[in-house]
Amino acid sequence: MNVSRIALAGGIAASTVLLLAGPAAAHVTVQPQGEAAKGGYATVNFKVPNERDNASTVKLEVSFPTDHPLASVSPQPLAGWKIEVTKSKLDTPLEVHGKKIDEAVSKVTWTSDGKGIEPGFFQQFPLSVGQLPEDSDQLVFKALQTYSNKEVVRWIEEPAANGEEPDSPAPVLKLTAAADDAHGAADADAKGGEAEQAKDTTAAAEDTSSNGSDTTARVLGVVGIVVGVAGVAFGVLTGRRRTA
Repeated sequence: MNVSRIALAGGIAASTVLLLAGPAAAHVTVQPQGEAAKGGYATVNFKVPNERDNASTVKLEVSFPTDHPLASVSPQPLAGWKIEVTKSKLDTPLEVHGKKIDEAVSKVTWTSDGKGIEPGFFQQFPLSVGQLPEDSDQLVFKALQTYSNKEVVRWIEEPAANGEEPDSPAPVLKLTAAADDAHGAADADAKGGEAEQAKDTTAAAEDTSSNGSDTTARVLGVVGIVVGVAGVAFGVLTGRRRTA
């Protein structure tokens, strides 16, 4: 009886461990450095853990959302990895800073030219991206992780409506509220700079005027002294002539 109870308890404990281990498995994620504000630009990192004991991660492919295309995507050079940026034509052109953009990055691929991500390690893949959409709270990327044994893990499942995490979740970038009128702040800075420049120009003009006044006064003073000396000399000569 006691043996049966112990066996049953052991089975329940083992099942609980397995259930808890499933959702805790690591997967490819994306996080911003700082914040990813709507309408702005951000630097993001795709974090890729190696989940295999007998193989290394040798390739990562990240597909970009088509419903919110990003016109500007710049990867940071990464030692030991070759980077390929793929662009595609847009059905509806984007307008960025007053210019029409008819293509956007659709995929970025990192391929190892060395050891890759070995068992027990992870790697971050940084990108500069923008302009982030203003009408969405998140961006969903789909990633393929390829191992040295040819196994491909597809992190492509979008978040469920009920909030539950799928078995192979796609990386999701959460967007924060737009910054407080960044353009307005830039304009204010520019106006402030113009005001300071105007002050400097006025001060310079006043200094120049002051310097000019000082110079004029000095010249007039010297001329007055010269005229005075000449008058004295003339008077002395005139007096001598009369005495003679």
